[in-house]
Amino acid sequence: MGDFDLRRRLVAEFLGTWLLVATVVGSGIMAESLADGNAAVALLGNTLATGAILAVLITMLGPISGAHFNPAVSLVFLLLRELPLPLFGLYVLAQVAGGIAGAITAHAMFELPLVQVSQHARAGGGQFLAEAIATFGLILTILGCRRFRATAIPAAVGCYIAAGYWFTASTSFANPAVAIARSMTDTFSGIRPVDVPLFIAAEITGAVLGLLLLRWLLGASVRAAAATR
Repeated sequence: MGDFDLRRRLVAEFLGTWLLVATVVGSGIMAESLADGNAAVALLGNTLATGAILAVLITMLGPISGAHFNPAVSLVFLLLRELPLPLFGLYVLAQVAGGIAGAITAHAMFELPLVQVSQHARAGGGQFLAEAIATFGLILTILGCRRFRATAIPAAVGCYIAAGYWFTASTSFANPAVAIARSMTDTFSGIRPVDVPLFIAAEITGAVLGLLLLRWLLGASVRAAAATR
């Protein structure tokens, strides 16, 4: 990331989160319209599109900004002292703004009201646990691959999130910016605004626990891995 200035890094974070959410929401709309009421088929379509776009976006934008597209991931790099606090704040703003823009863009493509309020309930202890586990596993995936095979990160993250859609009760948001954006779509992928704080708390908890475990498993090599990127 050393070759790219702040503006380009922030635009990359905005662009990546924008395209990610546009894909999540847009593919959910498309999948639901084609699935003829079959929720499993709709989820499968949503899953494949999300996993694929993550692999593409991380490969394309990773060298510019690190391809976080996720405040929980940025928080981990803040705690690792690889992302300064002021830059962390700017990354989060770019990610949240990009996510909201992505939801609006998906609505525009399908000629739906641009701004919506989701009515899709996602509440309860099981949802909290699911989001914590989803984000915990995402951080393990990123840091573990970065240490042993950094070139595998795009595919590994895409595959992990695709799996998370199916093994977690929450369908693996694992991303506070995505949770905020999805509260603004009353479509297949939405979440009620009142449920968003629960998701964000779970995601932050999972991210911190994932970091702590990887630092214990790998010792000082987690921080030293930055030199191998």
